[in-house]
Amino acid sequence: MKKTFALLILWLVGLATAREANAQTNNWAVGFRIGEPAGVNVRKYFGTNHAFDLNVGTYGGIYGNRRSYRKGLYKNVGLSVQGHYLWHGSIGKSQTLHYYYGFGGQLNSRRYYSDRFSVVNAYDKTISVGGSGVAGLEYFLPNRPLSVFLETGAYVEVIPAPFFMGIQSGLGIRLNL
Repeated sequence: MKKTFALLILWLVGLATAREANAQTNNWAVGFRIGEPAGVNVRKYFGTNHAFDLNVGTYGGIYGNRRSYRKGLYKNVGLSVQGHYLWHGSIGKSQTLHYYYGFGGQLNSRRYYSDRFSVVNAYDKTISVGGSGVAGLEYFLPNRPLSVFLETGAYVEVIPAPFFMGIQSGLGIRLNL
C-alpha cells in the first residue's frame, strides 16, 4: 500500500512538472484528501461556478477511532462515501485562489459496539446516512495542473442515530485534468 501511494505521488509530481496549464475549473480533478473523511477525491467542475465533489475513503481515523455513539462505542475506522454540490469562485482578482462551499450527503460503514454486548466484545456492522456541509479554500499552482485545498465542515446523521454530529476537516491535493 505504501509503495502504491508513493508511486502515485511520484506520478502526480511528474505530470505537474511535465506539462503546463493555467488554473482551470471547468474540467475534472482527481486527488487525495487527508482528514475526515480521508481518501480519494474526485471533482467535476461545470458551469461558471459549480462543481460536484466526491470523496471515497475512511472515516474515524483523524479525530479518534473510539467514540461514543448511541448506547455504545465506535472502536474502529470505517468506509465513507461523501458527495457535495459546490458553489465556487475566485477571491479578488486572483485566478489562483478560490473559495468554495456546498452541501450534500454521506454514507458510513463502521463497527458499533453496543453497551449491552460489552462483556463479549461483540459488534454490529452499522451503516449510517446523513447530511453534510463543507467550506474551503483551493489554491491553483500557477502554470501547473495541481491545486491544494483546505476545508472544514460538519456531518449530521439522519439514520440510525438522528442528530449525531461530527466535525470534519481536511487538506489535500488534486490533479486538474
